[in-house]
Amino acid sequence: METPGSQSSLHRANLERVVRAVRMAGSLTQAEIARSTGLSAATVSNIVRELKDGGTVEVTPTSAGGRRARSVSLSGDAGIVVGVDFGHSHLRVAVGNLAHQVLAEEAEPIDVDASAAEGFDRAEQLVSRLIAETGISPDKVVGVGLGVPGPIDVESGTLGSTAILPGWSGTNPSRELSGRLGVPVYVDNDANLGALGELVWGGGRGASDLAYIKVASGVGAGLVISGQIYRGPGGTAGEIGHITLDEAGPVCRCGNRGCLETFTAARYVLPLLQPSHGPDLTMPRVVQLAREGDPGCRRVIADVGRHIGSGVANLCNLLNPSRVVLGGDLAEAGELVLAPIRESVSRYAIPSAARQLGIVPGTLGGRAEVLGALALVLSEMGDSTLLDGVQVEDAPALA
Repeated sequence: METPGSQSSLHRANLERVVRAVRMAGSLTQAEIARSTGLSAATVSNIVRELKDGGTVEVTPTSAGGRRARSVSLSGDAGIVVGVDFGHSHLRVAVGNLAHQVLAEEAEPIDVDASAAEGFDRAEQLVSRLIAETGISPDKVVGVGLGVPGPIDVESGTLGSTAILPGWSGTNPSRELSGRLGVPVYVDNDANLGALGELVWGGGRGASDLAYIKVASGVGAGLVISGQIYRGPGGTAGEIGHITLDEAGPVCRCGNRGCLETFTAARYVLPLLQPSHGPDLTMPRVVQLAREGDPGCRRVIADVGRHIGSGVANLCNLLNPSRVVLGGDLAEAGELVLAPIRESVSRYAIPSAARQLGIVPGTLGGRAEVLGALALVLSEMGDSTLLDGVQVEDAPALA
């Protein structure tokens, strides 16, 4: 047993610090590990050698700034993680290793009106099939990340009211899927996972404070503060779609009038164009037509952008993020929607906060949430099992 304050306990803590930094980044040079952990270059070098000898990490030659360097990543056989994303009309699953490499990924349509039990059964089947395709033993799965389109109660773990999957309200997604797969399941809403996905793999890389805005059937925001997802005590932080823009506006599903969602979500926007463009219009089609020059679609997207910008300005004044990443179908509209967002932010946000804010499209598209589910497991799993092959000798306490 390690004595608190002993050299062995301090060494163990440093081992975990290095493993955690590599686990969250996917791969880092030894110099980057030293900067992120605050450990000296010599200490990092010794720890990396120890972790490599124990089979925890792999070291490969690389270059950084034109100079030779050594890239450190977790061992390819250290374990695998699984991401599951339930969307409005799809189920997407990805399997990855601890070095942030996606080994298998697949999406299939799902009936949103189906029962929760049927949805979890489908997820179990797809997860099992993709793991089998990788050729890796299911025993190597260290955890599953699960994204659902609704708020998760932090204390109970149950899914709150959602207009997208109404039959799932009150279920405990983590317990349901964990019981089927026999591994820990970490669950969060889709906006938070979109934020994690873009933070680790996409348009949010390098930012420690950002907001990921997803506009689809509803409008939500995933908030990252100091590199961590902020959920709030009840798990409902980021409900930007219910900021009031017009007290005399349309009645929202939440019961209030004139919420941001009633001016931007697909089910409110599409009816504006259906008389001239037909009843089968979808948001991806609106974006495509706008990019091709359709004046009506361009006008609607510009209006949506200005309304989103009003909500972003509120976030900007309150939280002062360094970056906003726009996800969902609207991100494909590029500057047609980003320019109006910036215009509203410039008009309504505090000038100093607006100047520091970068507004960019997401780069992961429909994969943001499932990759965020992988990142959720990587952020929540512990480091102790990864150090099983590393022997830490007892040593006298520090003087």
